[in-house]
Amino acid sequence: MIDLGEGFRGWADAVEPKRIITEFLEPVSRDPAYRLGRIGSLEVRLAATKKEIKRAQRLRYKIFYEEMNAVPDFASRLKRRDKDAFDAICDHLLVVDHAEKKPKVVGTYRLLRQDIAAQHNGFYSASEFNIGPMLAAHPGARFLELGRSCVAQPYRDKRTVELLWHGIWAYVKRHRIDVMFGCASLAGTDPDALALPLSFLHHTARADDAFATQALEGRRVAMNRMPLNAINAKQALHALPPLIKGYLRLGARFGDGAVVDHQFGTTDVLVILPVSAINPRYIDYYGEDATRHAA
Repeated sequence: MIDLGEGFRGWADAVEPKRIITEFLEPVSRDPAYRLGRIGSLEVRLAATKKEIKRAQRLRYKIFYEEMNAVPDFASRLKRRDKDAFDAICDHLLVVDHAEKKPKVVGTYRLLRQDIAAQHNGFYSASEFNIGPMLAAHPGARFLELGRSCVAQPYRDKRTVELLWHGIWAYVKRHRIDVMFGCASLAGTDPDALALPLSFLHHTARADDAFATQALEGRRVAMNRMPLNAINAKQALHALPPLIKGYLRLGARFGDGAVVDHQFGTTDVLVILPVSAINPRYIDYYGEDATRHAA
């Protein structure tokens, strides 16, 4: 997951979710299975065509490479799309604005279910974290990887992010997901400069027992960079990206060790969120069966 900074601030404050970024989109499949929710002119649904996925990729390129500090490879720069091999096997959650004559994609999240990952090359997160033991420890659970989240600049408000999370919750219920996880990012590639937020997560929100997960050897940088008694919790929370603070409020825990991603200019941590650990107020808000913004 790429963190979008200020656009996410406060999205998970109880009934105060917030939003992200995307671009343009065309009329979508009329199959109601793809439509997950709506607020006014904004609709959340799954991409139904390759053309729609390309539009999500263009939005991602605009956000990650033009607004943020990611460095595109030649193919991405040529096509002006953020694309990798996982796009072909993922579901792509879209927020679409129908206010204009030509609807446009303004937010996206990439979703990869465990059954689909098992048929191909596994999860994206496995390139940074040793998730195998966690998966093996829960043989009957259904895992869902979240990633590549972003929202277009003018749409970084409560409605867009609320719709994205309504869509994720509807998807979780539809596919009976038990655990969500994925990479989340702190801006910057110097772990020492991020000592306060990394150490805070290590001491106060580290996953344990069957969810304990390590960053890959050779890529791992320590998160335990300050002793607990030296951490000012208020300052640490302020230093955390809004998306990560949102996950904390939901009830998420984090893997042990971070990974520096030089291509995206970030330091990544692994978020782990069992559905059973989600703060009940969010379930009450969106509805046990994801009915709050049902399409």
